[in-house]
Amino acid sequence: MSFSAIRLEEKQQAFAELREIKTLLASRGWFPGTSGNLSIRTGEFSPEQFAFAITASGKDKSVHTPSDYLLVDQSGQPIETTGLKPSAETLIHCEIYRLTGCGAIFHVHTVFNNLVSELYAERGSVPVDGVELIKAFNIWEEEAHIDIPILPNYAEIPRIAELVEGAIVPRIPGILLRKHGIYAWGANAFEAKRHLEAFEFLFEYAYRWALLKK
Repeated sequence: MSFSAIRLEEKQQAFAELREIKTLLASRGWFPGTSGNLSIRTGEFSPEQFAFAITASGKDKSVHTPSDYLLVDQSGQPIETTGLKPSAETLIHCEIYRLTGCGAIFHVHTVFNNLVSELYAERGSVPVDGVELIKAFNIWEEEAHIDIPILPNYAEIPRIAELVEGAIVPRIPGILLRKHGIYAWGANAFEAKRHLEAFEFLFEYAYRWALLKK
């Protein structure tokens, strides 16, 4: 695939979808202190070569500017001339795209995803049993049980990226970083949003349920 083959309208569509989801999630307070990042894959895909639009580093996601997004390649490097820097965690997006072929990845920091990641850190996953929102992941068995993977939050992003392959569970479209936040993905922006919202509901449920059981 040649990156020059990415059509202008594909790029504009990805940027427009990112703006829409950024507006919605910012209104919920899910991007405190310029945290979080969003990306949408564009153009053709192979595990060895692909491109995606991602939020630029250090931007206030509650406002809109002409320099909020950029295109990067499968190594997280900009594919157009730009002074913008991709999110510091772009390498994690690269690994998730490479391994899953998904179409969008959304990463947010919330109080409940941080609390539950610490609560179950030693276990290495957040257990959830029989909650209706599990169906958002297309898991339909009655009283389904899932375990949402937790990875350590190293300061060096490449160390985290190296662990992504071993953490991905095929039917669970997300990975939680300890005391950091959730990466949720889907075939497109709509599905990734649905998965993200389901994860956040389940994290709050799991944390409150654990407190009630004490």
